[in-house]
Amino acid sequence: MAARGLLLLLLPLLRGYASKVEVSMPSVVEVDLGHTAMLPCSFFILPDSNITYIHWSYITRSSRIRIYSWVQGKEFVEDSPYVGRVSMDDTFTLAITQTTLQDARVFVCQVGAGSLGVGENRTELRVYKAPEPPEIHANEAGISVGTRESQEIAECVVRNSFPGPNITWLKDGHRLHPEDDKVKIMDTRTQEASGLFTARSRLLAHVTRQDRHAYFQCQAHYLLSGGDRQAQSPKVQVHIFYPTENVSLVIDAPRPQVKEGDHVTLHCQGDGNPPPEYSFFRVQNNTATGEEEEHELLGKVDKGVLSLGKVHKEYTGHYRCKGLDLDTMETLTADAELVVNYIEGLKVTKESPEPVLEGHNLTLTCEARGSRPLAFHWHKDKKGKALGSGPQLQLSNVMREAAGNYICEVTMPGVQGLSRNKQALVVVYGKPQVSVEEPGVPVQENELVTLTCIALAQPEPSITWSANGTVQNRTENYSVVSNLTVQVTSKLMRSGINCTATNYLGVVTHHIHLERRMTPTTPTTTAPAGNTTMETIKKEQKPRESKGVIIVAVIVCILVLAVLGAVLYFLHKKGKIPCGRTGKQDITKPDARKDEVVVEVKSDKLPEEAGLLQATNGDQKPAGDQGEKYIDLRH
Repeated sequence: MAARGLLLLLLPLLRGYASKVEVSMPSVVEVDLGHTAMLPCSFFILPDSNITYIHWSYITRSSRIRIYSWVQGKEFVEDSPYVGRVSMDDTFTLAITQTTLQDARVFVCQVGAGSLGVGENRTELRVYKAPEPPEIHANEAGISVGTRESQEIAECVVRNSFPGPNITWLKDGHRLHPEDDKVKIMDTRTQEASGLFTARSRLLAHVTRQDRHAYFQCQAHYLLSGGDRQAQSPKVQVHIFYPTENVSLVIDAPRPQVKEGDHVTLHCQGDGNPPPEYSFFRVQNNTATGEEEEHELLGKVDKGVLSLGKVHKEYTGHYRCKGLDLDTMETLTADAELVVNYIEGLKVTKESPEPVLEGHNLTLTCEARGSRPLAFHWHKDKKGKALGSGPQLQLSNVMREAAGNYICEVTMPGVQGLSRNKQALVVVYGKPQVSVEEPGVPVQENELVTLTCIALAQPEPSITWSANGTVQNRTENYSVVSNLTVQVTSKLMRSGINCTATNYLGVVTHHIHLERRMTPTTPTTTAPAGNTTMETIKKEQKPRESKGVIIVAVIVCILVLAVLGAVLYFLHKKGKIPCGRTGKQDITKPDARKDEVVVEVKSDKLPEEAGLLQATNGDQKPAGDQGEKYIDLRH
């Protein structure tokens, strides 16, 4: 009974609630410019009830303008700016395509359900447009430190945003806030004809010397569907002017320890902006007054840099630079010491009589002066091995092999690249040393042979030969080379030849033995018949030519004898030459009588030549008859 009574009490209330149409919509819908906006419209009615229409409208200041209707299943698009851009889906959500800035307004969804009545609700559509990247422009003229009023550091511009953006400032990544007269931020916002907004912001502040390295940038804050967004400008630095407070002088060289020949520059630097005017001086003490005297260094000064060029020891001293600030007219100075390391007075002396004789001792001494302690090193010739260190080099029992150039190299420890060297020529005197190319020379008699004899010594020796011939001498590296060209005789082959080298320290003789060279036997080659080569003809012509010469000589001798016999016979017929028939006398003997003449002819012909003669005359005689011939001329 109690439950029934409660139901009777609530029934009128339920009937009143069901008789209304409840419409639900979000209060705000966001969309980016140009995108499609979705406006949902949901409602509640009794299950057995039906809706008869849905009207979509937007609200202006004075009226409500319908843009879309749905009546009992039919769609009607009203004549409005939304023609062709609106539609509704099965969930009764209104879609607005290609949204514009004018779409940012309040939209109403009205639902009619016949006897149940009418229900409606509204949604605010917000349209957003992201701005272009922020632009920042720093003060190009520069800002001076110490001015009373705040000066503009930079201006920031953010263009084409909807709604209008906000601008904040950052210094080295930290946000700046307005602070009395130290920091001022001046913002302006304008709406363009397109409906988009452009925001401008100017940052004014007092700056200090420390701000010369600071970076400034602005930051834009704007809205998009889904939340807040930010965009930062590039970082900029501001040209700040401040007075010079300190000046420094730096000596710039290739290495920490300067040596002669290094290229040195003086760098003077002040910490003001703009930098001061620089000048350079060399400071020296006046020996008479004891006061400092400044001597200005003339030369081209470029941005506080003065080149001294290649320095030498006279550049060692006290240097000063001055910086004149043209704003405050204050002059600041800085000093530096330049030390140029050097080595000078290098010489090498020999502590022994000249010349040095073989077997004697020699001491070489190296002397030099420098700006710092020196180190001495010895070696022989340019690429010879190290011989020792220290200012003296002891050479004991020197031999001729010790002759040559001895180099003393002086270095300065701690100074890279500083070294000097000096060389001394050591000449070792001794008696000659003789050598020949070949102790035994193979030769043949009557041939010309050239013999070579080499004598090494200081002082330079003279070379003589035991045989006469053509001699040519030349000098090479403390040695004399002698060449003898001589004709070999049997006597020389027995005795040999001596080469003698002489200087005032001694005489040395070397014997060269002449050995008979064996003549190789050449085998006889028979050429094939009918194929006589040119080489065979030449070999045969040589003996034939020699035999022809012998035959001609024999014929000449016979003709001479014939003429002589004819003359004697003619004189005999005339009775001018008496002739006897008994005895014979050789007319070649000195004790022969004047009235007797005996002519003896001896043939020097070889047996083979005599044979040729016999063959020529056609007269064959025994060999014993061919030795001597006598002609007896008597009365």
